[in-house]
Amino acid sequence: MSELPYVILSSATSLDGYLDTADPPRLTLSNKEDCDRVDGVRAHSDAILVGARTVRRDNPRLLVRSPAHRSRREAAGLPQSPWKVTVTTTGDLDPRAAFFTTGDIPKLVYCPTSAAARIRQNLGDSALVVGLGADVEMSQLVADLADRGIRELMVEGGATVHTQFLAANLADELHLVVAPLFVGDSRAPRFVGDAAFPWAGDRRATLADVRQIGDVVLMRYALSTRFAAHDAAHTPWHSVPPIGIGIP
Repeated sequence: MSELPYVILSSATSLDGYLDTADPPRLTLSNKEDCDRVDGVRAHSDAILVGARTVRRDNPRLLVRSPAHRSRREAAGLPQSPWKVTVTTTGDLDPRAAFFTTGDIPKLVYCPTSAAARIRQNLGDSALVVGLGADVEMSQLVADLADRGIRELMVEGGATVHTQFLAANLADELHLVVAPLFVGDSRAPRFVGDAAFPWAGDRRATLADVRQIGDVVLMRYALSTRFAAHDAAHTPWHSVPPIGIGIP
């Protein structure tokens, strides 16, 4: 089996740990500077994964926005944006969603094998549908991506997907942005749900760096032994000034 992709989880939360409000409109947690940073991480990835609920709720395009990043990818023989990946249990996906209609790149949908034929009929040729047994396990999903040549996977949520990756100890790195506001509504989605996480009790995740980006703070955690070598080989992070720079 191929080596599993290096997995970066990326998320933004409120001060009280929420991803969004319970009701529309969508809550803006990040800022332009941080969106530019996320774009740089996307540009260094081979695939971007979001859950089906995120596809339905946020209708993300999941494309690299910067012309410079897209040009560098093309010069390296890569498509302008990474592959798009989602995972679904129910198959409740609209083929007209931006996930499927934007970007001339492969789109993969992982689902239980029992639902694969129905989802293929719904999506047509807008995506490759992959059945992964009775239930989709993230370990199976990343192994399949590895066999397809994916070496670096960026996971952009939502809560269920982040919970599954963290609980399965499949994440190598976590980028957690905290915005200076509160949601204060227990109906709203949180960063993760209930699970038995590897980093609990006496085992603490390693804080690799903290940065201020405008009015938000980015904390980067090393979650595996692969972090150090990967960090040394990649540069997008180092374009962000350290926390404290420019603070009056």
